[in-house]
Amino acid sequence: MSLLTREQLEERLSSLHRASLELVSELSLATLLERIVKLAKQEVGAKYAALGVFDESGSLVQFIPVGMSEDEIKKVPHYPKGLGLLGALKQERKTLRIADIQKDPRSVGFPSGHPVMRTFLGVPILLGEQLLGQIYLTDKVEAEEFTEQDERVIETLAAYAAVAIHNARLIQALTERDRILTQKNQDLTLINTIASALTRSLDLNEILQKTLTSVMEYLKVENGEIYLKDENGMDFRLVLHQGKFDESLFTRDVFRLGEGIVGEVAESGRPYVSKNVGKEVHYLRQKVFEEGCRWVAAFPLVARGSVIGVMVVAHNREMNIEMPQMELLEAITSWAGITIENVVLQQQAQRLAVLEERERIGMDLHDGIIQSIYAVGLALDYARVALEEDPQQAKYKIEQAIDGLNKTIRDIRAYILDLRPRELYGNNLIQNLNRLVDEYRVNTLSEATLIAPEDGIVGLPVSHATALFHICQEALANVAKHAHARRVEVRLWSTRDRVLLEVSDDGKGFDLRKMSVTLGHGLSNMHIRARKVGGDVEITSAPGEGTTVLAWVPKRK
Repeated sequence: MSLLTREQLEERLSSLHRASLELVSELSLATLLERIVKLAKQEVGAKYAALGVFDESGSLVQFIPVGMSEDEIKKVPHYPKGLGLLGALKQERKTLRIADIQKDPRSVGFPSGHPVMRTFLGVPILLGEQLLGQIYLTDKVEAEEFTEQDERVIETLAAYAAVAIHNARLIQALTERDRILTQKNQDLTLINTIASALTRSLDLNEILQKTLTSVMEYLKVENGEIYLKDENGMDFRLVLHQGKFDESLFTRDVFRLGEGIVGEVAESGRPYVSKNVGKEVHYLRQKVFEEGCRWVAAFPLVARGSVIGVMVVAHNREMNIEMPQMELLEAITSWAGITIENVVLQQQAQRLAVLEERERIGMDLHDGIIQSIYAVGLALDYARVALEEDPQQAKYKIEQAIDGLNKTIRDIRAYILDLRPRELYGNNLIQNLNRLVDEYRVNTLSEATLIAPEDGIVGLPVSHATALFHICQEALANVAKHAHARRVEVRLWSTRDRVLLEVSDDGKGFDLRKMSVTLGHGLSNMHIRARKVGGDVEITSAPGEGTTVLAWVPKRK
């Protein structure tokens, strides 16, 4: 066995030092490990080399062989299990240099298909007390065994490798952490964007469209659908389809609870992700499958613990949804579910209010205008009979009918004032109140004025301004229908923490003790609107003394 001269050894270590510096600069862990094992094989002239990498628990997580062909590697049934010499190296954590593997008592032999190897040099890769991995070298080329100089060279390489592996792992961990934080920031931005978009709209179609579009863009899928629960609580009906297919994904548009993936997700309240579209997804259109659909997922739209709908997405290739993505999708669909339910409940409340108002209007029309028209008809019929026998009485009845018709016209105008749909346009409460006063003046032919600050009311929330607007509308409608007033005055002013509205008339007034304020009447509506925003209404009136409605709301929510 020939020994290296001092100069040769120093040159070899210097070359190794330069190569090792390159290792430390390598940031990719996979590339780094391969360079380490190739460098070790090259430095000592070994036929075979390998690198085993351990995790924090000491388990082998990577094994990189060099020198064996692909066919030879395939013949080996498994990577080393840490028995024999490799186990001893791991246990003792010090260099092993052996001239003949098979003669060492610690050897347990090779697995079937493994090349027979004789000489061995094993060096642990240590960072302090932590074992990061091991370098294995076998069959020294053109020599009987590995030398002490080989041992020193690989130990030096192992020291550099430990630092390089540690640095690469730190970089990898920091990169992964940065990726996760970036993804979380993107996810939070997405949730905030969707939440802002949904809360700004009360249009159900717009909410459904925004929700489905957001999820499809996030998952980068091509097709999506939303099913909502019918009023019977058992059926889920298709309400929105979006994607490259002209028709819906399934052969039916309505699924019963528990039927198909839509019904199953609705029943269980848990997401579904397909593994085999052809076998698992029932009712999928054959055309959809033929055109390449290979992945389907469904998510429940949940509100207050109840499934109110199901969102289905489909794609032309298999996808894997990780847990963070699933959590984000659950947050999005939960938010959408609550928003959808609120809109549906609001629509139902509006329909109920319309029905109640129609019933009240029908009663008022029957008791008022229809009876007035009937009285006019009776007067005209009497005039027709008396036209020849008592012309003077007939003339009187005709004049009475004309007066009755004029009164009926005024009543109809008052109902038009009350029935015309109105909304608060823009944010200027004073302009909207002025519009109500102008309409009242035109329809009743009575005098009406608005007194309000010239600089407007600044900072009043829209909900509070809307409440005052509708209270004024209700009050003016009541004056038009019941008060027979010649003059109405609307005043708006503010204090430090309140905005006040007063509607006063010089009409016939009424006895408050005899008035009902049950649901469905104008007085009750005014109280309800004010109290919903933290305000209140006070009404003062007496027979023959007119009526004053004083409402107030807070300036802030």
